[in-house]
Amino acid sequence: MPSNRNNLPHTGFGLLGFSWRNRLVPDDEAFPAMKAAIEAGATIWSSSSIYGLPPEPPTAGLQLIKRYFQKYPEDAPKVTLAIRGCADGVKWTPTTTRDGVRASWEECNQILGGVKSIDAFGPARIDQNVPVEETVGALKELMDEGKIGGIVLSEVRAETINRAAAVAPIKFVEIEFSLWSTEMFDNGVARAAKDHNVAMLAYAPLGYGFLTGKIKSLEDVPQNDARRMFGRFQPETFDKNLHIVEQIEKFASKKGVTPAQVAIAWVRAWSETDNSGIIIPIPGATYPDRVNENSKHVTLTTEEKKELDELVKSITIVGHRQIPGWDANIWT
Repeated sequence: MPSNRNNLPHTGFGLLGFSWRNRLVPDDEAFPAMKAAIEAGATIWSSSSIYGLPPEPPTAGLQLIKRYFQKYPEDAPKVTLAIRGCADGVKWTPTTTRDGVRASWEECNQILGGVKSIDAFGPARIDQNVPVEETVGALKELMDEGKIGGIVLSEVRAETINRAAAVAPIKFVEIEFSLWSTEMFDNGVARAAKDHNVAMLAYAPLGYGFLTGKIKSLEDVPQNDARRMFGRFQPETFDKNLHIVEQIEKFASKKGVTPAQVAIAWVRAWSETDNSGIIIPIPGATYPDRVNENSKHVTLTTEEKKELDELVKSITIVGHRQIPGWDANIWT
């Protein structure tokens, strides 16, 4: 099957952190980081219609994007914008019927106000009570009408990819993939994406910041930070997971790069291998220096990748990778 690379960048940019942490990042801080991403070539931008925590509206992330492109309209053609919607931002439930899909697109498009087209659109999560064929059929209608450039799915299982691809070509699938989250190889998702020529956007390649080595204790995570809800950021699990960070730091020091660059390079090293198709890491960062650090194209030798592979196999990670009890929202 021919490659779907189409000059895709080696690194994308996740915008979650601007509006889904303990404070909304003000424009005068956010815009330089967003500009740095474009200048560094991290031009696949991933956002959602539910990237906002109270007291901000669920659509705070989209509103930030609108303001950015209003100020820098010349940057709009440089960015591939992937938006995941089709969800109730208050109830945190998917709305993936045909009507729900179209209503979500209308909302997102209205908020963007014409400053940027939606290059890929799809549900933040699949509602397993709605046939995926109905959801993807509605997305195909939008694509055929020229309202979106392609279809993106998120946190989907292999069966969902197979069924979706039978209805319409899928441009992207967003999957959490990192040195401490490798399930996609065991559950068939990586294989299904490869079989259907779907590029995977690997979100949280830095383990929500844990794998960078910048977070040494739970006290380094603000009390009202959303990460404190995640299973690996709990008092009973946090310290047990520090061993992998210590090993990554040793490896990075030996190579002369940062732990974050090691983690991202390892994710990228799986791209277009026998085990996977195209993988594009989409780290998030809210400061230009971190964007530049994450976007530097560090490569691993065959021996270095093997060393990290063995590290992953040797360490048991403790705790749920997302919010315990929310299993219905992953691998949908």
